[in-house]
Amino acid sequence: MSDDSARRTSLTRRSLLTGAAAAGLAAAAGLQPAHRIPAGSAAATLTPPPGFPAGIPLAQQAFRNWSLEIVIEGVWTASARTPDDVVTLANWAHQHGYRLRARGKGHTWSPLVVPAGADTNRTVIVDTASHLTAVTVRGGNPGSVTAQAGATLDRILARLEESGLGLATTTAPGDLTIGGVLAIGGHGTGVPTATENPPAGSGFGTLSSLVTSLTAVVWSAAEGRYVLKTFARSDPDIRAFLVHLGRAFVTEVTLTAAANTRLRCQNWYDVNVGTVFGPPGTGGRTISSYLDRTGRIEAIWFPFTDVPWLKVWSVAPTKPVFARQIDTPYAYTFANRVTEEMSRLLGEIAAGGGDKTPAFTKLAMSIVGSGLIVTGTWDVWGWSKNSLLYVEPTTLRIVEAGWAVLTSRANVQRVVNDFYARYQSVLTAHQGRGSYPVNGPIELRITGTDPVDGPLLSPARARPDRPEWDTVVWLDFATYPGTPGAAPFFRELEQWIWQTYNGSYATVRPEWSKGWAYTDSGPWRDPATLGGTVPAAFDGWRTARDTLNSYDPARVFSNTFLDTLLP
Repeated sequence: MSDDSARRTSLTRRSLLTGAAAAGLAAAAGLQPAHRIPAGSAAATLTPPPGFPAGIPLAQQAFRNWSLEIVIEGVWTASARTPDDVVTLANWAHQHGYRLRARGKGHTWSPLVVPAGADTNRTVIVDTASHLTAVTVRGGNPGSVTAQAGATLDRILARLEESGLGLATTTAPGDLTIGGVLAIGGHGTGVPTATENPPAGSGFGTLSSLVTSLTAVVWSAAEGRYVLKTFARSDPDIRAFLVHLGRAFVTEVTLTAAANTRLRCQNWYDVNVGTVFGPPGTGGRTISSYLDRTGRIEAIWFPFTDVPWLKVWSVAPTKPVFARQIDTPYAYTFANRVTEEMSRLLGEIAAGGGDKTPAFTKLAMSIVGSGLIVTGTWDVWGWSKNSLLYVEPTTLRIVEAGWAVLTSRANVQRVVNDFYARYQSVLTAHQGRGSYPVNGPIELRITGTDPVDGPLLSPARARPDRPEWDTVVWLDFATYPGTPGAAPFFRELEQWIWQTYNGSYATVRPEWSKGWAYTDSGPWRDPATLGGTVPAAFDGWRTARDTLNSYDPARVFSNTFLDTLLP
């Protein structure tokens, strides 16, 4: 297959997402401003919280999570303007038997803010993204950035770039608050190559591992109230707050930032998926070969297609001759192009016509491949954030399941091939029964681990007894909300994941923001996984739970799901 013909048959995640939006399947997530009813208005339908602190804006709003699987039409929402406002709210909630749930941009699938169907009569969501957005950068080698919880990665990375600083890896979306990213151990993709000397302060695990200090609202037994407390990186208790799953309220963080680098991102789609995800030792353009060469790769492969979309980054201080310079992020503007045929097919799929899935993916591949050529974005170069950030808020709300597999660098290809072979086998079996439970992509990213003395609940935390497991393969696979048969398919694969990466050459943990603990009815519901398998996967589980409980004994920062997961 030639480069041009291969590019014409590529498919990006965002083309599917935007296509579904055109089919009327997308809606904005998070708190809905159009539904905002100020407290005291005659239009409010909720009972006002008693004795609510004066001077802190309060309104009745709708809450929706990213995939629209959690929709609450009315919940009281406060706008914290300062960290002291959060302290005031915490003491009020403790006195009146309420709970507070911090919320940023709402780009999550899991029920860490509020679970589906939850009774929120005694819950107040605290909006951090409207006012808690201050960012301060300090130069140096390395430098640092201090940001309030509601500051987005877009804003933080832009400020860092102005000062000649950046992050070695980051999440694909930038419209995420730093508080939300750190709460779940958000990550990008990338590891240093064997010959690379990254700038001082570079990090290749989760963003949580870069934190040098943080400030949280905690219970003070001595004062008998909630107060602000700053934890230094040397304080052992900080390890529970670095990835806290919403069991704490962090108001400000300081992260290390390295000297900025220029990255080239080449988009490849001219190699068969059987080669990219092939068995170890087979040679050719495998995941491991790219990892050895550049250290930075993401593979996105859609079911019923032959070639994945490979995003391959490499450090490039000067612009390669054939690369296009980009000075802003989100280069793939063509992803918004949707034809009537795409919209029609995706609408039929959502209505139960799963057999249209192969036709849909092939059509989308040809459209998006042409877009990459027309816009010249198959080979781009610029400052780090401009190629690392590529998923915009307009992306359709797919549902994703996710796990982090810890292994050695030498066994990365084995992890990938084992998973791919099983996915294909299960998918083929379902197809043979006339079922098409997945119509979204597999997404594979690879990072380093977090240090042993780092965040206790990080999916990427290194195992002290297996120092050779220095690499994390992030396995995500997706479908669209309401796809028939999706939950049983996800459950079958999840059980295989837990059984396969069982400690012989790898171990596995859930990716907190995605789907996991599946039953045939959906995610986050299997009691054996929630109460046994997941806690057993973290050697620091009990320490993290006990630490978080000690700083919030009244469980002001909790919900019914977290009461089960972290009792």
